[in-house]
Amino acid sequence: MTALIEVKSLKKAFGDNVVLRDISTEIQHQEVLVVIGPSGSGKSTFLRCLNLLEEPNGGTITIDGRNLMDSTNKINEIRMELGMVFQRFHLFPHMKVIDNIMLAPIQVRKWPEDKARKKAMELLSKVGLADKANALPDSLSGGQAQRVAIARALAMEPKIMLFDEPTSALDPEMVGEVLGVMKQLAKEGMTMVVVTHEMGFAREVGDRVMFMEQGVIVEEGKPEQIFEAPTQERTKSFLSKVL
Repeated sequence: MTALIEVKSLKKAFGDNVVLRDISTEIQHQEVLVVIGPSGSGKSTFLRCLNLLEEPNGGTITIDGRNLMDSTNKINEIRMELGMVFQRFHLFPHMKVIDNIMLAPIQVRKWPEDKARKKAMELLSKVGLADKANALPDSLSGGQAQRVAIARALAMEPKIMLFDEPTSALDPEMVGEVLGVMKQLAKEGMTMVVVTHEMGFAREVGDRVMFMEQGVIVEEGKPEQIFEAPTQERTKSFLSKVL
C-alpha cells in the first residue's frame, strides 16, 4: 500500500542552525502519528515542512503521490488536502464563529454559501459548539476557540490533519475537551500527524510514536514499545522526566 505521506532525507536549516537533519518516514492512510520530544527538537518545523509553511533545504515530501518539491505541482491544491491546527487559534476576531469556518470553503473550494453554512453547522455540532455559531471569538474560552479552529480546518474536507501542540496554550481543564475531539477524529479514520506533550494521548490514540531530538528521529514505534520498552537511552531519559 502506498503511503499517504512519504518523507525522504528532509533537511531544514535557518542560517547556521540546522533544525532537521535527514528525516525520513512514511505515514499511512488513517494512521495517527504522534511526534514527541523536547522543545527545540525540530518537531514543529517537521510539521510545518509538510505543508511548506517552511521551505525545506533538501529531501522530498510526497503527499498522496504528489511531490511538494516539484514546482509543476500546484502547492495550493495539495495544501487543500492538509488541515492545520496551531498552538494559537488564529481565528479572525472580527468575524463570527460560523463565518470563520465558512470562509475558506467559499473562497478556496468555491462552495455556495448555503453548502458552506450547512457544513459549518455540522462541524460545530461535532465539536460541541453549535450554540456558539454567532459568537465572536473573543467571547470563547481557549478550549472552545481551539475546537472552532479544528472545525475550521475540517471544513475544507482535508485528507490529513496536522496538529502543532494544539493544547499547549490551554488551561489544564480545557485540554481534555480538545483531545476529545481529536480522539473522535482518529476513531473516524482521519490521517493525523500530532506534535504534542500530552503523553496520555500519544499512548492511547497514536498508532505510532516518533521521538525526535536535535533534528533527528531517535526512535519510532508502536506506543507500547516506545513507552514501555524504548531501546534508545535518550528516549528512556526523556520519558523518565515526562511520565
